[in-house]
Amino acid sequence: MTVTAESETDAGRLRARFDAALTAFLERQDPDWPDGAPRGVFTILHRFVLAGGKRLRPLFCYWGWRGAGGPDGAPIVVAAAALELFHAFALIHDDILDGSDQRRGEPSVHRLFADLHARSAWRGDPAAYGRNIALLCGDLCAAWSDQMFHECGLTVEEVHRGYGVFARMRTEVIAGEYLDLVSGVGDGSVASALTVIRMKAARYTVTRPLQIGAALAGAEPDVLAALTEFGDPLGDAFQLRDDVLGVFGDPAVTGKSVLDDLREGKPTVMMALARDAADRPQTARLRELFGNPTLDADGAAELREIIVTTGARDQIERMITVRADAALAALERAPVTSEARQVLAELATQTIHRQS
Repeated sequence: MTVTAESETDAGRLRARFDAALTAFLERQDPDWPDGAPRGVFTILHRFVLAGGKRLRPLFCYWGWRGAGGPDGAPIVVAAAALELFHAFALIHDDILDGSDQRRGEPSVHRLFADLHARSAWRGDPAAYGRNIALLCGDLCAAWSDQMFHECGLTVEEVHRGYGVFARMRTEVIAGEYLDLVSGVGDGSVASALTVIRMKAARYTVTRPLQIGAALAGAEPDVLAALTEFGDPLGDAFQLRDDVLGVFGDPAVTGKSVLDDLREGKPTVMMALARDAADRPQTARLRELFGNPTLDADGAAELREIIVTTGARDQIERMITVRADAALAALERAPVTSEARQVLAELATQTIHRQS
């Protein structure tokens, strides 16, 4: 695999380099696939990992490295790309937990295997088969992420520096998923929803990838702390935007149904705000519609109207703005290279104002 060693500020070119690194890694796994094992898992994972995705986590990891003075080169591209395999694990398992049948405009992994079971007229429950195989797919992506990170080409000492943050990120994601499930059967408060997004999404999307890259480069504690001040509010804003798109987005752009979060009864900050501000008739309709697995398009439209009329959507937009401003102010103070500061500011803007 050939990777340029020039300064890289174009996100599109960087994404292409991450994809090249992922392709090379997956191709190396092909000859080692166990004899006699069906190749369906390998084929579907290969397509799932490489088909679409914003590559935000690798981008933040790369610029954490560059911000701490690390040079451009193949090893950091490979190390950063390894986070995309961990992201694949998280997406696959999250779709199982949420019962989501679509991801990036295509059937989710558990849906693909359930459909295969049904078409093949195999014995047993297609849905259970799909979930079980998808669990294994997610586990494999997590294992591959660990392998790719350790084989990135950096020294053992450098990898060890970054791996501590990597391990912490993995624990936080699992804890965040657990808290998400708990909040779904708990009080559904704004405070609990904010805790979930910080654990499950904010740090895993922005803060920890930044810190992994910086730690690999040998950053001092003050740099890692400054990246937290930047990454945490930006990650919160990212997830708040994600929750808005999950209900108000265009499925043709987001690649995900606008019914999933509402049918699931996903305990988002936006829904907690709507519930707090709803009058008695609206509260009754929220109880009837939100979390109803048979919710149709008309019911979803009614829920969206309640979210808007209670002021919950406007309040979310204000929360996104406040957090974005806090992140950019922290970035101005952060002891990182000027090149990284400029690119991270651009990434922050794109992250907040995205449509998918």
